[in-house]
Amino acid sequence: MAQTTAARASRRDWVGLAVLMLPCLLVSMDLTVLNLAVPHLSADLKPSSAQLLWIVDIYGFLIAGCLITMGTLGDRIGRRRLLLVGAAAFGAASVLAAFSTSADMLVVTRAVLGIAGATLMPSTLSLIRNMFHDPAQRTLAIGIWTTSFSVGGALGPLIGGMLLEHFWWGSVLLVAVPPMVLLLALGPWLLPEFSDPGHHRYDIASALLSLAAVLAVVYGIKRIAEDGPDWIAALSIAVGASIGILFVRRQARLPEPLIDLRLFRIPAFSAALGTNMAGFLAMFGISFLLAQYLQLVIGLTPLQAGLWSVPSSVGYTLGSMLTPWLARRFSAATVVGGGLLVAAVGFGALAGLGHSPGLALVVAGSVVFAVGLAPVYILTTDMIVATAPAERAGAASAISETGTELGGALGIALLGSIATAAYRSAMSQAVATGGIPPEVTETARATLGGALAAASRLPLPAGADLLATARDAFTHALQTASLISAAVMIATAVVAMLALHPRPSAVPGQGL
Repeated sequence: MAQTTAARASRRDWVGLAVLMLPCLLVSMDLTVLNLAVPHLSADLKPSSAQLLWIVDIYGFLIAGCLITMGTLGDRIGRRRLLLVGAAAFGAASVLAAFSTSADMLVVTRAVLGIAGATLMPSTLSLIRNMFHDPAQRTLAIGIWTTSFSVGGALGPLIGGMLLEHFWWGSVLLVAVPPMVLLLALGPWLLPEFSDPGHHRYDIASALLSLAAVLAVVYGIKRIAEDGPDWIAALSIAVGASIGILFVRRQARLPEPLIDLRLFRIPAFSAALGTNMAGFLAMFGISFLLAQYLQLVIGLTPLQAGLWSVPSSVGYTLGSMLTPWLARRFSAATVVGGGLLVAAVGFGALAGLGHSPGLALVVAGSVVFAVGLAPVYILTTDMIVATAPAERAGAASAISETGTELGGALGIALLGSIATAAYRSAMSQAVATGGIPPEVTETARATLGGALAAASRLPLPAGADLLATARDAFTHALQTASLISAAVMIATAVVAMLALHPRPSAVPGQGL
C-alpha cells in the first residue's frame, strides 16, 4: 500500500539530486587524484617515507572512521546543515592542502579533508531518503547517486593527469573548490532540512570509541594489504575489535545511543548490509590487483591504465540505468542474486587470463562484473535506508557507507594477501627449478615490483627470463584471486536470494 500512495518527487527534488551528486563526485575523486601527484609533491615537499604514507592514507582512514559519528550527528543537528558545514570545510581544506608548504601541513589538511568528507556521504544519502518517498523513484535516485561515485573515481586519474601536465601538484586538489562553492550557493534553496526532534543528547565517548575502533581495524587491514600479515597488523585489528565490543556494549546501555542497535534486528537491513560488503570486497580486491596487472604485466603507464578503467565505469553506469527497470519487474532478492551471478561470470572470465597479456579479457571481465554489481549496490543501499525509520536515515546511511569502506579494505587485504601468497608460491617453484638467479631470489619472490626492478639490473637473457617468470607468477595469482571472488559471489547470491525476500519483520520501522 505504501508503494502506491507515496508522494512522488517534484522537479525541485530532481534538481536537488543533481546538487547532491557534486560532493559524491569530489569525495571519490579525492581518493585517487593525489596518487598521480605523489612524484611531484615528493620533489617539492620532500616528505619522509612515513609522511608520504600518511599523506596518501589519512584521508581514507578518517572518512572510514568518522562516518558513523557524522551520520548520527546529521540526524541530531540537521542533515542539510551538516552537509553545508562539511562542504565549506572541504573547500577550505582543499585550498590549504593545495598550498601546503611542508609535508606535515599536507598531512593535517588531508586529515581535515577526510573528516569533512565523512560529513558529505551519509548526509547526501539520508537526504535522498527524505526527498524521494516513492520506492521506484528512490531506487533511481540512489542509482544516480552511486553512479556519481563511479564517475568521480574514473575522472580522478584523467583530470589529475591533465592538470599535472600543465600545473603544479596542488592543482589537483583545487578541483574541489568550484563544486563546493556551487553546493553552498544552491543547497539552502534546493535541499530540504531534516533532523530527529526526539534526540538531543550526543554521546562524545561513543563517537570516540567508534572512531578508534574503525581506524584501528582499517589500519590493520591496510597494513596486511601492503606488507603482509605481521604482529602489528594483528594487534591493531584485535585492539579495534575490542574497542568495537566496548562501543556495542555502551550503545546497549545508553537511552540515546549513537547507533540504535535495533536496526540490526531488521532482517532486510542486516542481510542487505552483508551482501553489500561482500560485493565491495570482491570488486575492490580485484580492482587493486588489476591496476598492478595493467601496469606491471602489460606495461601500461598510469594514465593509460586509468583510461582502460573507464569501460568498467561505463559498465557500472549501464548497470545503474538498468536497475530501476529490473526492480519494477522482479523482486529485489532476484535482482540482487542475479547481479551477483553476473559479477561471478566477470570474475570467472578474469581467471581465464593466460601467460600472454590479455588486455581485452581484462576490460571485458571488469565491465561484466561492474554491470552485475551496480544493481547489487543500488538495491542493497536502498534496502538499508528504506528499512530504517526516517528519523534514523542518517545513522543507517553511515552504517551503509562504513560497511562499504570496510568491505573494500577487507577485499584489498584478503585478496591481496591471497594473491601475494600465490605469487610467492609460483616464484618459489621457479627458484627451485633454477629459473631465477640466486642473487635476486628474495627480492623477486617478495613482489612483482621487486622482481621487475631486479630484472632491470641483470644481463639481458637472465633479466628477460626473470621478467617473464615474475609476470607469469602474478598472472597466476590474479587467476587465483579471481576464482575465489567468483566463488564468493555465487555463495553470496544464494544467501541473498534466501535472506532478502520480504518478511513481515522487514517492514520499515517494525520491531523498533
